[in-house]
Amino acid sequence: MKVSTFSHYILLLTVMLMTKFAYSVEIEQCGNSPQAQQPAQFIINDAEQQRATLRCNPLLTKIAIEKAAAMVEHGIVQHNLGGSPNARLRSYGYKLPEYYGLLLSNQVEAITGGYTTAEVWHAFKNSDTHRKHLLGELEFYLEQDGIGIAFLREWQTPHVEYWVVYLTKGFAENQDNKFKGTEIPNKSPYDVVEVKKNKKIDKD
Repeated sequence: MKVSTFSHYILLLTVMLMTKFAYSVEIEQCGNSPQAQQPAQFIINDAEQQRATLRCNPLLTKIAIEKAAAMVEHGIVQHNLGGSPNARLRSYGYKLPEYYGLLLSNQVEAITGGYTTAEVWHAFKNSDTHRKHLLGELEFYLEQDGIGIAFLREWQTPHVEYWVVYLTKGFAENQDNKFKGTEIPNKSPYDVVEVKKNKKIDKD
């Protein structure tokens, strides 16, 4: 189900305003809104988090906002929407290492829909592949220390709430460690946290 042309226009305008505001204030807190900032803090401060450090990355949050907007526009939750997650980051100038794959590759993105802020981290942790990614449970993921999250809500779409998390290796000068293992995980295009459908919740 697609949103109407008018709704699409309003959505794009909202995203533009959110992005502009996010760069001035919110984006420093790892998310484009208070709703997005809360699961970011859950991920960073979880007792099972294996990484020593996680940094808020404004470019990752910007890309997450636009991916969430694309999911809202199409009314779906899908990794390969306009290209693979890895390819999407690279198309915005994010410098992933060469050993991160290209087509159909995803070592960077977690997405879902239909969950409130209070529910979403629980949903991600209950997904084996997403938990391993977000908590750094595999050696490959331990070097990933940049995070950005987007949350968008559109009442006239199938899932209402849409979540995008990018957690990946940074590219600042002091983040040049290179994965030396051989086993590189890859989430399939269909490896999406179970999405709630036809949900009915009160507007707040």
